[in-house]
Amino acid sequence: MIYTNIVGVDVSKGKSAVAILSNGVCVHRFTFTHTKTGFQTLKHYLIKLSQPIIYFEATGIYSRPIQTFCECEQVPYVQLNPLSLYFQTSDLRRLKTDRTDALKIAQNALKYPHEPTHQFAPIYVRLRELTRFHEQVDDDIKLMRSKLHVALQQTFPELEYLFASRVSKLTLNIIELFPHPDYVVGQSRTKLKHTLIRQTDKKISDTKALRRAEELIRYAKLSYPAVSANSVQVDEVRYYARQIKMLLENKADLVKQLVETAKKVREFELFVSFPGIGDLSAAEIIGESGDLRRFDNANQINAYVGIDINRYQSGTYTRTDHINKRGNAHLRMILFFTVKNMIRQQAVAKNHIVDYYYRLKKGPHPKRDKVATVACMNKLIYCLYAMVQHHRKYDYAPHHGL
Repeated sequence: MIYTNIVGVDVSKGKSAVAILSNGVCVHRFTFTHTKTGFQTLKHYLIKLSQPIIYFEATGIYSRPIQTFCECEQVPYVQLNPLSLYFQTSDLRRLKTDRTDALKIAQNALKYPHEPTHQFAPIYVRLRELTRFHEQVDDDIKLMRSKLHVALQQTFPELEYLFASRVSKLTLNIIELFPHPDYVVGQSRTKLKHTLIRQTDKKISDTKALRRAEELIRYAKLSYPAVSANSVQVDEVRYYARQIKMLLENKADLVKQLVETAKKVREFELFVSFPGIGDLSAAEIIGESGDLRRFDNANQINAYVGIDINRYQSGTYTRTDHINKRGNAHLRMILFFTVKNMIRQQAVAKNHIVDYYYRLKKGPHPKRDKVATVACMNKLIYCLYAMVQHHRKYDYAPHHGL
């Protein structure tokens, strides 16, 4: 469809500048605030136009109100990639005024027309928001764990042996109860055992409590803390332990919501049939990719993920091929770790992605691990897309040898 009325919007914090082109001629230029009154002003101009389309840069939280307005008012829109827009209009930022930039965006849209941005169904929007929230909580846990490490190194560094592999709720309870060796010294293993059983909010058996008590006594005898038992660092340790416990509870709740929501989408049962893709991985893949049926082929999904090849050749020089990395970084990371998980769980069930990985690693020209993994991501995308297109669960035999 050809749009003759193009609305260029330059988005900034709390307000936007607008330039309207009608048949290539600028007919209106104005600024509006991101308020009810401001959007009414924008709507006032739009209703006078025949089949308008809005172009704006995807600038994260600041462009979200524009997107919401377009979806509520059912106005077609195009979210422009800021980097692509920069390359197409290299002088966009040389003369920096909002009004000028809005006109440049509209003129660029006239020169390089785009298909309207696909609007996700509400369930896919919710899945994406839950996926991003889950990722944020995961990052917060890593940050708090790092801060806990710093504080523990001064108070009772040996306690880190308790969560060398992972941070559990029980371990955090122990750290909160005994953040300094002085809290342990002088207590019998029986008394410590009863303290652990009574004062932790995680059920623990007598045998396990006794083993933890013995470990605490052993660590306390070895420890040489840098600060006293009444130092501020002891309060810090307890604070970070409580924060991580709260974050772990939030993460568990988010995982539950994410999986329960994803189960309502028909491709969920297809994805979990793939060996190495669990409930959470399937939910995250759906949350970041959305409805795969909107793509015409798997190559488009590769570009969306950002693993399509970026090739450069000039004269006799040819640079080594690299992946583009201009797509969805969140989905790229999820697929990367999904492939790694398939390789770790290869003994559970046959998987042609794992077979392909080892063919690349053991061929006449062995690939580096990361190159082989990215190639497997590409094959996984093709497989998932085919499963969705034909609504078929994973079957090793038809895919073997691809």
